[in-house]
Amino acid sequence: MLLSVTTRALAAMLTCLALASADSVRNPRTIPATLRTELEAAQAASRVNPMIEQVASIDRSQWTATADSYNSGNPPSNVLDSNTSTIWHTEYSPANAPLPHNITIDMKTTLNVNGLVYTPRQDGNSNGNIGQHQVQISADNKTWTTVAYGSYLDDSEVKTTPFTTIPARYLRIMALTEAGNRGPWTSAADISITTAASYTALSTTMGVWGPTIEFPTVPVATTLEHNTGNVLIWSSFLPNDFGGTSTGVTLTATFSPSTSSVSSLTTVSNINHDMFCPGLSLDASGRPIVTGGNTAPATSSFDQTANAWTADANMNIPRGYQAQVTVSDGRIFTIGGSWSGGYGGKNGEIYNTASNTWTLLPGCPVAPMLTNDNQGVYRSDNHGWLFGWKNNSVFQAGPSLAMNWYSMIGTGGQSAAGPRGNDADAMCGDAVMYDAVAGNILAVGGSSSYQDVNATANAHIITIGTPGTTATVTQIPSMAYPRAFANGVVLPNGQVLIVGGQTFPVPFSDATSVYVAELFDPKTNKFTQMNPAAVPRNYHSTAILLPDATVFSGGSGLCGSCVTNHRDAQIFSPPYLFTSTRARAARPVISSVSASTLKAGATFTATTASTVASWSLVRYGATTHTVNTDQRRIPLTASASAGTTYTLQVPADTGVAIPGYYLLFAMDANGVPSVAQTVLVTN
Repeated sequence: MLLSVTTRALAAMLTCLALASADSVRNPRTIPATLRTELEAAQAASRVNPMIEQVASIDRSQWTATADSYNSGNPPSNVLDSNTSTIWHTEYSPANAPLPHNITIDMKTTLNVNGLVYTPRQDGNSNGNIGQHQVQISADNKTWTTVAYGSYLDDSEVKTTPFTTIPARYLRIMALTEAGNRGPWTSAADISITTAASYTALSTTMGVWGPTIEFPTVPVATTLEHNTGNVLIWSSFLPNDFGGTSTGVTLTATFSPSTSSVSSLTTVSNINHDMFCPGLSLDASGRPIVTGGNTAPATSSFDQTANAWTADANMNIPRGYQAQVTVSDGRIFTIGGSWSGGYGGKNGEIYNTASNTWTLLPGCPVAPMLTNDNQGVYRSDNHGWLFGWKNNSVFQAGPSLAMNWYSMIGTGGQSAAGPRGNDADAMCGDAVMYDAVAGNILAVGGSSSYQDVNATANAHIITIGTPGTTATVTQIPSMAYPRAFANGVVLPNGQVLIVGGQTFPVPFSDATSVYVAELFDPKTNKFTQMNPAAVPRNYHSTAILLPDATVFSGGSGLCGSCVTNHRDAQIFSPPYLFTSTRARAARPVISSVSASTLKAGATFTATTASTVASWSLVRYGATTHTVNTDQRRIPLTASASAGTTYTLQVPADTGVAIPGYYLLFAMDANGVPSVAQTVLVTN
């Protein structure tokens, strides 16, 4: 029970921090010193990280360590002596041994390994801290399998890397860079390995989770870069925390799926915007537009081609935890957000990206979409489920039971769209538009208040049509697990993957975590349980679709010295990427597309290397705090074909095909998707 008590105390302290008022100008939030002291006391009371706790009881007396290099007096055996004042250090005298370096642990017997605990040197010297790295396992010291990779933060904190359980005798760390770029060295004070009591081979019919991807900060917000296919992540002004007095900067990192690498931290300091807990959406040109959060009035944008952040016009109303969505004419609508910038009255406003101006919409009040949260308006206007739709309208599907239409015409407008069936308020649930042509939205999970209440497993299909009319709501069989703080991701075939969450949501806790993913199939309106992830994904977790039709799932935490900071991710390969014999499926290939920029309503051709059966467009995603208003799937029907060249048409209504970058997928008769081609849809 100690974990439950401690994490709830920690959550309470962090809630107090969040309740501190924000400045109403473009300045970061300042947290009172007394509250900060209480948070630090709560963090100090947290029990030891479970992985660190486990390795303390492991007998390593028979283990051995070997390395490619070591300096006299700093042999690799030092990482196994349970003394953090001794270190392994690669050779630096009489000459430096060049990177990369490696150290191998031989456990002398096969164990069910599921994690690495790496302790950097603790003597106040950072030389040799591991930066970019790979973690590999082997049964015979000859054939190696990568179970984790990424980039560690350059500090002395103990690094824990969980991964999917696999039997092995040997574990090897490949150090590719020195974290601070101080020299070609590698060092470690201690290395240990966590194990599981048993191992069961996982079936590919339930999908496959890939290696753990280590980041130097928690991926609290995530977006896909249209020009590279890389995943850009960010947290706050600190790598492990968001509280205290923000310095008005944001820490970011980039994951490259093509090279399986993670960059070191980048400090974004030119925009005076701590982009923690913001509104987030992709504009018609593919730029992430980030609003509010720790710096409540601010707006910032990222030019992916120039790799540059820009400070844009402040909002009229400071906000944090607001909903935000790109609408059919390319403008951006936001509403709610009492987490920062004051409480209540967070009515709608709209941003014109061309003129860089925000305009209040007095006809778009926030009151109709408030939930009845136990913490009041501070939580009740958070994380709206918004969908840009036809004729410059926005459909609000939740999390309130009451659904609403908002109009962006003139000074705005609002009308009721009916209740979400017999559901309840579903804060921190998920809503995903899996068929934009039909207007179909899957709504799942959530809880009646933000935290400290039971989550629901409820599932509904919402169908929208003419703006301003009552939506059709159909209740479908529930998920296997109640979930709040989960993420939902639409796949090229219209299925929706639900990952992570808690059955009893408590921020910054791993208690009641749901590791098992679930896959919704629109053909049956049912959910199928998938293989479990290696890491809890709860409050501050993210998930998005990647161009290769896999799903990136990462983050959770950002609570200082607590034990629930998950600075990592995994990639899930859905069952459609495997054959019935559990082998990797051969994938169709899109050889060419007649145009990379397509106007709404445009006809275009796409050529494949073999015959395919179906097509879809999926809009690029950007997500934070379970909200991804960008993603939507548009099924396409080929009107003609000549051999393997297909004629396709983008929907003419930009309320269906919201302007922006899309992933174009082709699927064969078995439902196996291609790697996507990127196209820009314009209005």
